[in-house]
Amino acid sequence: MKVLAAGDHFVRNSLITEALRRDLGEGAAEIRELTLPWPLEPFGPVAEVREASDAEDALIKALDGVEVCVTQMAPFTERVLAASPSLRMIAVCRGGPVNVNAAAARARGVRVCFAPGRNAAATAEFTIGLMISALRRIPEAHHSLALEGDWDGSYYTYEHSGLELEDTAVGLVGYGAVGSRVARVLCAFGAEVEVFDPYVRGDVHGMRSRSLEALLSRSRVLTLHARLTPETHGLIGARELALLPPGAVVVNAARGGLLDTEALCDALESGRLAAAALDTYAEEPLPEGSRLLSTPNLVLTPHVAGASRAVAHKAARIASAEVARYVRGEPLSHELS
Repeated sequence: MKVLAAGDHFVRNSLITEALRRDLGEGAAEIRELTLPWPLEPFGPVAEVREASDAEDALIKALDGVEVCVTQMAPFTERVLAASPSLRMIAVCRGGPVNVNAAAARARGVRVCFAPGRNAAATAEFTIGLMISALRRIPEAHHSLALEGDWDGSYYTYEHSGLELEDTAVGLVGYGAVGSRVARVLCAFGAEVEVFDPYVRGDVHGMRSRSLEALLSRSRVLTLHARLTPETHGLIGARELALLPPGAVVVNAARGGLLDTEALCDALESGRLAAAALDTYAEEPLPEGSRLLSTPNLVLTPHVAGASRAVAHKAARIASAEVARYVRGEPLSHELS
């Protein structure tokens, strides 16, 4: 069987190949490699698929005679699939196969699986880091001391001091793999956790809110963990931000489209919000001259919450395990329906 490891500079081909050889056995498959440029070059839309590396020609060439491809960013467009008649399975090393034209794959009998939860721990930890950074003004203090040489005593004044997580009301919108981990950590900090997620049944860490509006009215800190869907696009706009208590803090390491950043900037500039921390944006990379780059009291990171070495290893292992199930004729654990 011929397998293509189409890795990149995060989920490396060496990790994919090592996992495949462990799960399939040495010599069980002929593994060829294609290295894609992400993240040194941003992903984006390629033909009809979202969030992929622009490498259709190189992928078509590498897929010649290949039955299985393990990848994170390869663009499986209609054109690529049509040019790859031997292909029978695509194992995507990410939480959703947004780089695959699912309908075209299904029409050709190509099975598609993915790696849900691979970055849940990393993103949850990073979210807590963003939260504390915004609450305690850590990036500002670092910049003042390390880059300007200013031992600024104003950080210790009452009006400029930040909030603690202990005894602070923190609202979570979304309680999936990431949100549930964040809630658990916040409870350990002693925060007063409240969760809004109409799709989750059973117990949650903290209190369950019956409505988004009720949660917002009580949240000194708001953190977003919902999936981006047509229903949740723009979920938090000017009306919702106005429901937060004065001086609240907003954190988003989920999807940029959940939050109206123009409304966020307005609330920060007016002083209605104390701070915000963002890792994801509706447009990535941020366009030159973005208002976010000049708005005060914002902590910004370039969509790196899921960037840990452990995530790269987990992604390769999850995808490889799916390939092994395919080879053995077993049901796949995470197949796109």
